[in-house]
Order: sequence, then C-alpha cells, then structure tokens
Amino acid sequence: VQLQASGGGLVQAGGSLRLSCAVSGSTFSINTIGWHRQAPGEQRELVAAISSSGSTNYADSVKGRFTISRDSAKNTVYLQMNSLKPEDTAVYYCNAEVMYNLGRRQYYWGQGTLVTVSS
Repeated sequence: VQLQASGGGLVQAGGSLRLSCAVSGSTFSINTIGWHRQAPGEQRELVAAISSSGSTNYADSVKGRFTISRDSAKNTVYLQMNSLKPEDTAVYYCNAEVMYNLGRRQYYWGQGTLVTVSS
C-alpha cells in the first residue's frame, strides 16, 4: 500500500492550500484516512480524518478552517486549508487504515509534505 501526499508549500498567513493524499496498491477495504502534522520539536498530532462512510473529525485548532473530503473512486483524500496561521506550519502526513480479513487492520503512512505559513 502506497500513499502519495502532495500540495504543500509556502503561503502567507490568511492564505489557503489544498493537500492531496492518493492511496494505491490495496485490494482490501480502506477505512479511515487521516491527516496528521508534526511541527519541529513537537509530537505528531491528528489534524483531520474521514471514514469510508464520510464521517469526519477535526482537531479543535483547525475546526472551521480546514475541510477534509474524500473521493472514494480515486482513493484520494483532500485537506482544504483556509485562513492559515503561522502555527499551522508543520510537515503534514497522511495515513490510511486498511481492513484485512478476520478484523485485522493495518495503518500505512505516506511521506510528509511541508506546509510553511509566513506571518
């Protein structure tokens, strides 16, 4: 299973970016796909996640500014980030939960994409 993240870059505070995460190589069901981020010296944290049914959850710090969406036909998840703040600066990672037989599940991670928000 491979996850390809893209869309990071440099943006001024108040600007927008859209991240994409394309999941490929799985013949089993993909349940939740999420975006996490890790700032320098900080722990990785969940930003947003979306289940196969479309249920979403967000970190409090991004609610109202970020929107996660999913194109199941393309196995791609998007993270629309608006009203960006300098504190959103981090490496953003996507991960996918793959459901195997007998209830076994495994998580896969993509490479990170750097988001830098200048003040």
